Amino acid sequence: MATTPSQRLANQVALVTGASSGIGLAVAKSLAASGASVVVNYIGDAASANAVVADITAAGGTALAIQADVSKEDQVQAMFRQTIEHFGTLHVLVANAGIQVDAAFADMTLAQWQKVIDVNLTGQFLCMREAVREFLKRGVQPEISKAAGKIICMSSVHEVIPWGGHVNYATSKGGIMELMKSTAQELAPKKIRVNSIGPGAIKTPINHDAWATPEAEAKLLTLIPYNRVGEPEDIGGLAAWLASDEADYITGQTIFMDGGMTLYPGFATGG
Repeated sequence: MATTPSQRLANQVALVTGASSGIGLAVAKSLAASGASVVVNYIGDAASANAVVADITAAGGTALAIQADVSKEDQVQAMFRQTIEHFGTLHVLVANAGIQVDAAFADMTLAQWQKVIDVNLTGQFLCMREAVREFLKRGVQPEISKAAGKIICMSSVHEVIPWGGHVNYATSKGGIMELMKSTAQELAPKKIRVNSIGPGAIKTPINHDAWATPEAEAKLLTLIPYNRVGEPEDIGGLAAWLASDEADYITGQTIFMDGGMTLYPGFATGG
């Protein structure tokens, strides 16, 4: 795990949901490399979460794995209690946990709709609310950060790009956009910053089939003007910077990290 030029998150505590694989894993390692103590949240794969903790510890960082289903209020509250009991407080939340349960719209069941909304949208609400309560209780620690707390919502290019066949997922991400913006507006006077990262195509397990073969990757690249599929580490680096005081004047924004996917490349030759 490479160290950042400065320990921009030194003496801060960060919680990353869904951090046992993919983007969450890369974010957890990047925050730790920037000096933060990191809570690695996971839902079922304890071995993978403990491996992330071991990697962070081996690189000189501090981490703790905590199991919780972010869609369950009691489990989220227990996770935050455990975090604060162990580390004393919390400075950064990266609400990353998310799932896809795909179906054609006419065939989509209420259970398929509800599961994605529960995890992707309600899960972020529950985690953000607990983080905000801690930030408000503690207030600004100017020797540690200019902000009382920093929240990063993991959204998607699909908060703005429609996605047929994935209506529940796209709806959850559109909801995250307004959840982020409305809380950022409300909480800015309290010196709490709320932003989103909107990844495009990233090489993670959730979309493995979209990039795993040369043929699939070539098809995917037709949607990406920059002509490469993103890596989880791309998102990790952005998250660490966005959580730092270098980004202190940014709140209420989605930063798309997508190689230009939101530029609608199909229109590059006139549509």
